[in-house]
Amino acid sequence: MSLRAFHIVFVTVSTLFFALLAAWAFFFAVDRTPIISALGMVSAVGAVVMPIYGIFFYKKVRNIVL
Repeated sequence: MSLRAFHIVFVTVSTLFFALLAAWAFFFAVDRTPIISALGMVSAVGAVVMPIYGIFFYKKVRNIVL
């Protein structure tokens, strides 16, 4: 697996992780403390930012021939 492919897979898995962590923090957490709410907010931001980063990365390395 090339470094480019690994990077794309890593961004995809990280996005899914952020989304699931945000869903857990906002909807499924039993104890709703400020730390869990902050974790949910950071995870929600990460779930939005990671695909944007992935698109920029893909556009940048699309023309690189290895």
